[in-house]
Amino acid sequence: MNVFEELKARGLIAQMTDPEKIEELLAKKRVKFYIGFDPTADSLHVGHFVQAIIIAHMQRAGHAPIVLFGGGTAMVGDPSGKNDMRKMMTEEEIGHNIESCKRQMSRLVDFSEGKAIHVNNGDWLKKLNYVNFLREIGVHFSVNRMLAAECYKQRLEHGLSFFELNYMIMQSYDFLVLNREHDCVMQLGGDDQWSNIIGGVELIRRVDGKEAFGMTFNLLLTSDGRKMGKTENGAVWLDPQKTSPYEFYQYWRNVDDADVINCMKMLTFIPVEEIGSYAGLEGSDINQAKEKLALEVTKLIHGEDEAEKAQAAARALFSGGADSENMPTTQLTDEDFQDGKALITAVMVKAGLAKSRGDARRLIEQGGVTLDDEKVSDFTYGLPLDRLEKGHVILKKGKKSFHKITL
Repeated sequence: MNVFEELKARGLIAQMTDPEKIEELLAKKRVKFYIGFDPTADSLHVGHFVQAIIIAHMQRAGHAPIVLFGGGTAMVGDPSGKNDMRKMMTEEEIGHNIESCKRQMSRLVDFSEGKAIHVNNGDWLKKLNYVNFLREIGVHFSVNRMLAAECYKQRLEHGLSFFELNYMIMQSYDFLVLNREHDCVMQLGGDDQWSNIIGGVELIRRVDGKEAFGMTFNLLLTSDGRKMGKTENGAVWLDPQKTSPYEFYQYWRNVDDADVINCMKMLTFIPVEEIGSYAGLEGSDINQAKEKLALEVTKLIHGEDEAEKAQAAARALFSGGADSENMPTTQLTDEDFQDGKALITAVMVKAGLAKSRGDARRLIEQGGVTLDDEKVSDFTYGLPLDRLEKGHVILKKGKKSFHKITL
């Protein structure tokens, strides 16, 4: 199975500029392609993970990835899927984020011996002369067509700034630069980037008279159409300091039954035939597939050792066994205690089990919180200091969220 067939079999491909030519190109040549990542945070998240997996599939098939970090475009911000303008970042913040994301990307993409390169579009975008850029590049873009693009439609209802309108032109120019300097002939990206990718393909044709291609991939969605990778505490990050390996593992272990096979196809390298053997599982047997998914995805991001620790901890907790040293832990300090007690709602917030004390109170009143397997029924309960001095306690929210509380 070639890489085109592999990506298709995994349900990854959404749209292509020229399906027949793209399939032929990927089968016969070593293709230089790129995917862009705007460094809007100091960590990649699950949404980026899909793109990184696709880069890895392409690289394993012998193609040459160019990983572009948007040091220039991040100064404007992609309006796609946003109701409001993104927060403007300083150059220092963007530079720090790029370095952090590079380290994470290297876990999935092999940058050794010229097998892949990373570039920063700030290297050319920040040097542009605005008037010359308008004359040479801007003249090729129709504002009417741009405003009809899906990436701008939603923003028109809430207000689209001229500042953000430039984003599509900048991304299209990236493709032109990479085509000229690195012989890059294909841009890949999430399906929400289709309009931007088309802009680049057409710009290369109009300015240099050359053929280029674009291909987008399905976003990681639940069976009912919601974006995956979000929890009540925010995004699921690839940085272990933001989302611990245990929490990362638990996220995938707890996906809905209807989503597990799709996640296996999109986020792992498990052979499609093997994934098919999990598809028929029903009832409690589907947990075998969930454990496999969680283990494989956690291995890719955090390594085999951390993945196995996370699995061992999860199994111990699911079976009602003893506590594991790998469970997420929150350490209380003197400041958390008043009159020898720590308010349970404040402890829940500090442990990340609730967004606020009000949220914690609601969870307690609904009967969803236990402390060492004893239900907490009073939101004013204070966790005694002397109880923690004897050893840790296990704070549990619902059936699947555990946290070890220590001094």
